[in-house]
Amino acid sequence: MTLPLYVQGAWFIGALLFIVGLKGMGSPASARQGIVWAGYGMLIAIAGTFLIPGLRNLTLMLAALGIGGTAAWISGKKVKMTDMPQMVAIYNGMGGGAAAAIAAIEFARADSHSVVVTTLAVLGALIGSVSFTGSCIAYAKLQGLLKKAHRLPAQNVVNVLLALAALGLGAAMIVLAPAQPGLILVFFAIALALGVIVTLPIGGADMPVVISLFNAFTGLAVGFEGYVLGNPALIIAGIVVGAAGTLLTQLMAKAMNRPISNILFTPMVASSEGGAAIEGTMKELSALDAAAMMRYASKVIIVPGYGMAVAHAQHKVWEMTSILEEAGVEVKFAIHPVAGRMPGHMNVLLAEAGVPYDKIFDLEEINGEFAQADVALIIGANDVVNPSARTDKSSPIYGMPILNADQAHNVIVIKRGKGTGYSGVENALFYTDNCRMLYGNAQPMAGEIIQHLKAMG
Repeated sequence: MTLPLYVQGAWFIGALLFIVGLKGMGSPASARQGIVWAGYGMLIAIAGTFLIPGLRNLTLMLAALGIGGTAAWISGKKVKMTDMPQMVAIYNGMGGGAAAAIAAIEFARADSHSVVVTTLAVLGALIGSVSFTGSCIAYAKLQGLLKKAHRLPAQNVVNVLLALAALGLGAAMIVLAPAQPGLILVFFAIALALGVIVTLPIGGADMPVVISLFNAFTGLAVGFEGYVLGNPALIIAGIVVGAAGTLLTQLMAKAMNRPISNILFTPMVASSEGGAAIEGTMKELSALDAAAMMRYASKVIIVPGYGMAVAHAQHKVWEMTSILEEAGVEVKFAIHPVAGRMPGHMNVLLAEAGVPYDKIFDLEEINGEFAQADVALIIGANDVVNPSARTDKSSPIYGMPILNADQAHNVIVIKRGKGTGYSGVENALFYTDNCRMLYGNAQPMAGEIIQHLKAMG
């Protein structure tokens, strides 16, 4: 049926606000406002939907909005910054699951649709199902519910066979439309299983890329199902999110120097036999020595990692930075594209602490400056500063671009213990002559350094 102009207008305005919001999210300085604009867009689009003449199931719709909105509000208020990656993963999965559910309802209704509409419904169902279960597995890994990667025998063969089976069943659903319930159930079962099987082996530094990839999947699934429903707001929002997620995934994969196919089918995991033997020993220093090295330096580059997030140390780090700058020390922050557990994780933490955006630099912008830095301070980062990525062809992370922290005159590493990084690879940087280890939780260690800096005047 032809929808009233005011409904279409509401959806159009909502779609425009989605685009404006997404553009705002492209910069840390405007990200918060971008989220607000996108939220207004969603509110207007939902309001427009309720204005459709003859709309049914209003009670169920209001109940769903109430339950979902309440759960989102409570979890959003309570979530810790360190738990944000898994929250992003599970919310992303819910979007993919919703798109798959829309398709399932359309299939169950057995209405007559054109081949194009049915094809898009099948594609949305497949992509949304994979995104849903894959995101759930990513959540479980990030939350610590799945503590290690699980790889099946002939993993890639299983992946390919499941994908071919899902595509074959999808093609059958298009040809035989409306499809029988049994065919629909088997299709969804295989699609959901594919998301689980593909994601189970993935871990380590690949996880931020996988989260971004599933975000792109969800956007595409929502866009396809928007076409099935004839909803322009869903079409525009889904395709814009899918395109942005795809671009981000490609940029992150490029930053790791790993094609997306390798991330999915050749996960980055440590091997007991992989990696050359590392010579030398780890050398410790005290918080007082660390404070003195930075206080009398000309230039300090700080490299934050997930350890800083776990310790909630970003505010202390910014306080330490302010003291150093007052003493005439030039301080910059170096961010690797895959630092942390999700895209932009470190940028969000530093912005939360009040670090000015002009002090935060990406890998390409800052890497040439490490050789002129008196001190590189590594706070909870590991894989993104591991020189084995440059020199050791047997290392699982060989070829991944890294921050050149090892080229600084002195390197200080704040680290909770002597364990390996998220990928399970030993870091050769910790054994170099110019590196010193400051063991302990990042927040109290930064606090100790601050006290010594203040005493130095």
